[in-house]
Amino acid sequence: MSRSHWEEVYGSKAADAVSWYAPHLDESLGYIRRTGIAADAAIIDVGGGEATLVDDLLGAGYSDVTVLDISARALEVCRARLAGRAAQAKWLAADVLVHDFAPRSVDVWHDRAVFHFLTEPAQRQRYVAQVLRALKPGGYAIVGTFGPQGPTQCSGLPVARYSSESLHDEFGNPFQLIDHSTSLHTTPWGATQQFVYCYCRREH
Repeated sequence: MSRSHWEEVYGSKAADAVSWYAPHLDESLGYIRRTGIAADAAIIDVGGGEATLVDDLLGAGYSDVTVLDISARALEVCRARLAGRAAQAKWLAADVLVHDFAPRSVDVWHDRAVFHFLTEPAQRQRYVAQVLRALKPGGYAIVGTFGPQGPTQCSGLPVARYSSESLHDEFGNPFQLIDHSTSLHTTPWGATQQFVYCYCRREH
């Protein structure tokens, strides 16, 4: 993934003008609540960028929230929006594929719309290895991607599309599929995009 590409995307569009913008990520927040984790459990939002999930997580009382994005510019926008609350979260400008995660340090790994940009098998294998490094046994992975009828490109890049079965297959036996869902996201200009979510628990 190219940092310069994403810095350009976030530098040229307002936070509420990118296709994946939503005022609240209700589906993501619902899955995180379903985990039943404690308020001080470690949550990471991978590709969180300018997204509003961190706002709602802090508002819900979660106290150990990390937002990771390849674009430092996106994180700056998010911190500015949160103003004084920004200090309550941790911020990582990093490429998820190469970041040195502390082993078994995360209770919930959340990703809405990063994984589908990984069009090469080696990238996906590296991503899953990173989840396995960072996530505690018994922890949860919540991943949302474009569904089978979703777009084939996003932000000028090709994307992969998944059913719930094929998405779970990418992660394999260490992850128990607890639930999945298919939903339609409406872009700021009124188009619809199909998303698939998988909600998994790391077994070992």
